[in-house]
Amino acid sequence: MHGYAPTHPDHAEPTTYPKRPGHRRRVPLAGAALAALALLAGCAGGEDHAHKAPGTQGAVAPADPAKSAGPGKAVAAGLPGMPPLLDPKDVYAADRPNRLSPVVKDFPSRVYVPNTNSDTVSVIDPRTYKVIETIPVGAQPQHVVPSWDLKTLWVNNDKGNSLTPIDPRTGKAGKPVDVHDPYNLYFTPDGKYAIVMASLDRELVFRDAHTMKRVKTEPVACYGVNHADFSPDGRYFIVSCEFSGELLKVDTARMKVVGRQKLPFQGAMPQDVKIAPDGSRFYIADMVANGVWVLDGDTFTAPSFLPTGKGCHGLYVSRDSREMYISNRGEGTVSVFDFARNELTEKWRLPHGGSPDMGGVSADGKVLWLSGRYDSEVYAIDTRTGEQLARIPVGSGPHGLAVYPQPGRYSLGHTGIFR
Repeated sequence: MHGYAPTHPDHAEPTTYPKRPGHRRRVPLAGAALAALALLAGCAGGEDHAHKAPGTQGAVAPADPAKSAGPGKAVAAGLPGMPPLLDPKDVYAADRPNRLSPVVKDFPSRVYVPNTNSDTVSVIDPRTYKVIETIPVGAQPQHVVPSWDLKTLWVNNDKGNSLTPIDPRTGKAGKPVDVHDPYNLYFTPDGKYAIVMASLDRELVFRDAHTMKRVKTEPVACYGVNHADFSPDGRYFIVSCEFSGELLKVDTARMKVVGRQKLPFQGAMPQDVKIAPDGSRFYIADMVANGVWVLDGDTFTAPSFLPTGKGCHGLYVSRDSREMYISNRGEGTVSVFDFARNELTEKWRLPHGGSPDMGGVSADGKVLWLSGRYDSEVYAIDTRTGEQLARIPVGSGPHGLAVYPQPGRYSLGHTGIFR
């Protein structure tokens, strides 16, 4: 998340990449093992006006999971109305390089950077590494979030209590929609509801995915709800609570918290959440514990821990589903985790330091884009070598940037979680 104190008022076909040859800045890691830690786990068992938002048609149509699974493949029944996974063994199978949905294939490639302190969004042309436009938005924009149907980008104006829609076809901003405390934004896998992470309100607010009209409010006992990801079947999602160092498990259909646990680290500050390609575990970045918690979401039992680097913050999966890039904001590095080997394999260091935060991977999978939260800049990093390709000045406090368009059939939210 933003890393402010709790009392602060704001709150194509699969590609086989070549091995990274001759990279001068990488730091090899000799099989870092997962260190199991004990955990004190506990289980917990409107005023808004409707606005019609851009993009009210679904990007894909729901289908029968059994028909898409193929011979001999058993697929658990998913959330009703949820489009089935393309591959039951890989939740990211729809995210292969340049495999763009027909909905977005003609959209210009851009990087949208919300500048939290400047109340603007910087728009970068990734071909030239230049800012081509600066869009004024509401107060304290935190993330730029692709809608479920892929047709709208929502700027989360946290302190401004609004969402600004941007049409990614034209790059033009529309009329803001009144939404209280929208620190972050997700969408249920069936495309029906948006889920507002109302961090300081201590609420998960389920809203109509198109009008943003409030449907249900789920109060939470933890403080600082911020990031999430969904189970392969979409029936539940895991949420991190930054300020109280906790995790929640939420039943998607019931819109209800069904599990809660405290992380076993003094001052733990969990951030980004991503599920493994095979759906077997969730990874949760922790910027105070300086590493990643590894959680079995089904059992919701005690997680293990993987140290990565100071200020561990953002998690991004490669286009071939083999690796995960982990931004360590406090030391200016990116750790690389190999899913099959279950270990860290490399660490890339930004040549002049920096504060790599949130971002995403380019459509072709060759560039990792990250905001420099405390340095008013954005980093473009070669995913094959770890080399920094560009360092681009933007506004103050750049945070949850969105690379768009990206491959995938629909969006689950944040800066781009696609299925």
